[in-house]
Amino acid sequence: MYLDRVKITIKAGNGGNGVVSFYRSKLTMNGGPDGGDGGRGGSVIFEADESMSTLYDFSFKKKFVATNGENGGKNRQKGADGKDVIIKVPVGTVLLDPATEKVVYDLTENKERFVALRGGSGGHGNDYFKTSTRQAPKFSQTGEVTKEKQIILELKSIADVGLVGYPNVGKSTLLSVISNAKAKIGNYHFTTIYPNLGVVSHKGGNFVVADIPGLIEGASEGAGLGHYFLKHIERVRAIVHIVDIAGSEGRDPYEDYLKINTELKKYSEKLSNLNQIVALNKIDLLSKEELDQKVSDFEKKIGQTVFPISAVTHQGIDALLDKIYAVISRIPKPAPLDIEVEDFDVRDKQSLEVVKIDDDTYEVKGGLVDNMIRGIVLDDQASFAYFQSALKKFGIIDLLLSNGLKDGDTVIIKDISFEYNQ
Repeated sequence: MYLDRVKITIKAGNGGNGVVSFYRSKLTMNGGPDGGDGGRGGSVIFEADESMSTLYDFSFKKKFVATNGENGGKNRQKGADGKDVIIKVPVGTVLLDPATEKVVYDLTENKERFVALRGGSGGHGNDYFKTSTRQAPKFSQTGEVTKEKQIILELKSIADVGLVGYPNVGKSTLLSVISNAKAKIGNYHFTTIYPNLGVVSHKGGNFVVADIPGLIEGASEGAGLGHYFLKHIERVRAIVHIVDIAGSEGRDPYEDYLKINTELKKYSEKLSNLNQIVALNKIDLLSKEELDQKVSDFEKKIGQTVFPISAVTHQGIDALLDKIYAVISRIPKPAPLDIEVEDFDVRDKQSLEVVKIDDDTYEVKGGLVDNMIRGIVLDDQASFAYFQSALKKFGIIDLLLSNGLKDGDTVIIKDISFEYNQ
């Protein structure tokens, strides 16, 4: 089955660690701190690529991880940043948050990029922590550790015109005639098992046409293959409805027309209200008298002009292209989908929670402390003093006191445990 929706796992690179280093030379044995910062981790970036038409490659690889930033060095040397991972996807790929199914981003233009996950920040070296009163800090900061996330890729082909109709009415043949598409063509149902895209050059302009796999009655509820691909014409500006006017499959052409439109309306009111150009194909199978009568009857039934064509002999093709070009020239391209999630890469650096484990033990949790303790070395007096100062600065001590903390109680923050003394 054609793959147009897949869930993958992505992870940005961790930030490199800052280092503890002191300047040393033949003339200077007790120089100041010169530990450099760690490099930023690589980011995860999606890029739209017009040469791709399917998400099939993601059948084999579903996890993408950017490289970590390198650790800092002495002489204030910053660690190298991690390498970004670029994930190429077809133009028209929508990124969705698996937790909510909301749109994260809509890649509608070739080479368009979206940074889904930013690389972790590098940790500061001990040079960063020196002050007038703390001139020789013996601690540094670890790099930010990133988390894996899942994201859904869903392909909604970007095309100006969608070809719809029952199987075997000649959509693939028509597309191969009017465009650069190399569609698979055969005299049996469902030759097209995924949407074919072709670029049509006409009257000095270009437009993209999508051949959508044949719809049948009940497609909007899941019958046949057509329901699987209806999403691919959600963003077209016009529909060309191909009808086998010769009835070569033994069906009534007008009944086919009604059933296809019923399926379009069931799937989307928007689709059913688009400009629809009706092309009556396979006129080469009819005599002139039969054709004139059938065209006249069809136009009376649907109340609009139709375009008799033969995709095989190319009869009527130029008139059809003239009409398509005239219609889409006056209709602007659809805007990208609304972005409902402002930032997919939300990182918790503010949450704070105090949990009372027993009468004299409290645990502090949350993104604020996760980020704060990256630079703590308990056996270093200056580092622990920095830690105590941060506890007061960010209101953690006040929050503990409001929850009943008293002298002699134990406070646990991640792997750090200490006794509180006022």
